Amino acid sequence: MTGTKQRRNPRKYTDEFKPQLADLYRSGRRRCDISREYGISHSLFDKWVKQAENSGSFHEKDNRTLEQEELIRLRKENQQLKMENDILKQATLILGRK
Repeated sequence: MTGTKQRRNPRKYTDEFKPQLADLYRSGRRRCDISREYGISHSLFDKWVKQAENSGSFHEKDNRTLEQEELIRLRKENQQLKMENDILKQATLILGRK
């Protein structure tokens, strides 16, 4: 062994699998039993249950809060303004030489 860590590939779960586990939890099965049986971390399982309760969707985009959406929008806008500012600076330098 060379001492380097072997990187694990994240497992992919189907869109059908996640609500089935959330339904198991809602039907009375214990969280720890479900997590252990299916080899899923407690935090990931809790995230799926919360998503199922909130929006019914397991896509991150569908589960963002209004604040998260606004932050994403503001970051995009800020990036656009920085780019426009850089273009104006370059234009000023070019026109100032003439």
